[in-house]
Amino acid sequence: LMIKDLAKQFINTEVWPVLNRIEKLEPGLMPSLLEKAGELGLTGAGIPEKYGGLAKDLITSTIINEKLGAGFSFSVAFTAHTGIGSMPILYFGTEAQREKYIPKLATAEWKGSYGLTEPNSGSDALGAKTTAKLSDDGKYYILNGQKCWITNGGFADVYTIFAKVDGDKFTAFIVERGFEGFTQGPEEHKMGIKGSSTVQLYFQDCKVPVENLLGEIGRGHIIAFNTLNTGRYKLGAATIGAA
Repeated sequence: LMIKDLAKQFINTEVWPVLNRIEKLEPGLMPSLLEKAGELGLTGAGIPEKYGGLAKDLITSTIINEKLGAGFSFSVAFTAHTGIGSMPILYFGTEAQREKYIPKLATAEWKGSYGLTEPNSGSDALGAKTTAKLSDDGKYYILNGQKCWITNGGFADVYTIFAKVDGDKFTAFIVERGFEGFTQGPEEHKMGIKGSSTVQLYFQDCKVPVENLLGEIGRGHIIAFNTLNTGRYKLGAATIGAA
C-alpha cells in the first residue's frame, strides 16, 4: 500500500504537471523523470539487492506499473525501461554482464531499450533481416540492419538487439550507445503517446564486443519471447491504472 501511494504521488507531482512539456518531447525531460523515479526505487523494485534494487516480488512491481499506468507517455518510457529494457540482461546475462549493466539500469542512471521489430518483421521475429558476423580477429560481432518503432530509442544508453548470426542463428546482443557503426533516426510523430521516444536504429558494420553476446547463439527467441511475455502481463496492469 505504501509503494502504491508512492507511485501515485509520483504521477501526481512529477508527471501530470509537465504533460505538455512531455508531449513536446522536451530534450532531457523524460530521462530526468526516469532518474527521479530511480531515486525513489521505483525503477529497481524487481531487481535483486545485490544489483542495487529493492528485491520486491512480481506483485509489487505490478502495482507500480498499474499506478504509473496513469502517466500517459511517461508510463510507456517507464515500462519499457524497467521491462524489456532491463529484464533480458537480468534474466539471461552472465554475471559479468549483470554487474556491469543492472546497477545502473536499476537506478535509471542508464536507460534501457529493446530492438526487435524491423520494417518487414514484427511479432514474426524470426523473420528479422539484421545480421551479425564474427570479425576476422574474433573480438567483435559485426551487425548490419535496422530496427523500427523502438521505444526509448532516442535517449537510451543500453539496447538489447536481436540479429541473426551468419544470417540464420537468431541471437541477442547488448549494444551501447556510442558503439561504432550504431546510429538512430529522428523521432517519430505519432497519433498518441506523443511524448515517448520512438525512433529507428541503424547498424552499419556496428562493432559489438564478443562479451556482449547475450545468452546463447541461436537462442535469441527464448530471450525475446520470455521478456515480451512479462511485459504483456505488466501492460495489462498499466492499462487498468490508465483507465
